[in-house]
Amino acid sequence: MNSPALQQKTPQVIAIASGKGGVGKTSVTANLAVALAARGHRVMLFDADLGLANAQLALGCRAEFNFSDVIAGLKTLPEIIVTTRQGVRLVPGASGIREMASLDAISSAAIVQAFSTLEEEVDFFIIDSAAGISESVLTFLGAAQRRFVVLCDEPSSIADAYALIKVMALEGSTDEIYLLPNMVETQAAGFTLFQRVRDVCARFLGVSVGHIHSVTADAHMVDASRARQTLLEFAPGGNGARDIRALAVAVEELAPLALASGGLQFFFERINRRGQVPA
Repeated sequence: MNSPALQQKTPQVIAIASGKGGVGKTSVTANLAVALAARGHRVMLFDADLGLANAQLALGCRAEFNFSDVIAGLKTLPEIIVTTRQGVRLVPGASGIREMASLDAISSAAIVQAFSTLEEEVDFFIIDSAAGISESVLTFLGAAQRRFVVLCDEPSSIADAYALIKVMALEGSTDEIYLLPNMVETQAAGFTLFQRVRDVCARFLGVSVGHIHSVTADAHMVDASRARQTLLEFAPGGNGARDIRALAVAVEELAPLALASGGLQFFFERINRRGQVPA
């Protein structure tokens, strides 16, 4: 399928985060990756929730190895990557490994250096980060070109999304931040939620945030998860799948950002600068 950005050759690096768990971040991320792949893009999804990784479940696939095997020196990065049935190249995170959930900036940087063995060309490199404001989350957010913050219209989610943006501001990562309201009643309700958070960020943080798109609540989501399918597969005609496809188009329409060193090396270099890992 031809799409507006199909011919782009510069990888677009997008980190997707949330201030708290339970807002549907991984589901949105997995569905977005599938929607972009369906539109003809080469998509790689890095499950960077290195302690409680569950992108495999969201995509309905099983990876024999994961990032902990790379860290242990048992496998190389290319050896653990799997291609899902939807055509997404998945870099599996680790699940239930305590050490992987508490990485500092230098350790996180060393992990991403493993990507130096990767020579694949991709159009979109999507990072599904852990929830919260841990050091590893901030490292990945700081290295991405664009940052999507998933939130719901619920007080704790709003407060935690604001806290995440505040910490990003303290870290100097204030460019290209977009809010992605999820499980809202309507697109209008999602935009209203965006406006509320945008105004608070502008007033108290001096940070400008954009609105990429909203995803409305879909009753099929739970059943899709139980069936180990994405919403696009389980209920392609539903409102949730419709919103995800519109989100993919909105992502395509964002102006491509050039990478300073070509390929994904820009991502590696930004990780290394923050983690101060020697070249």
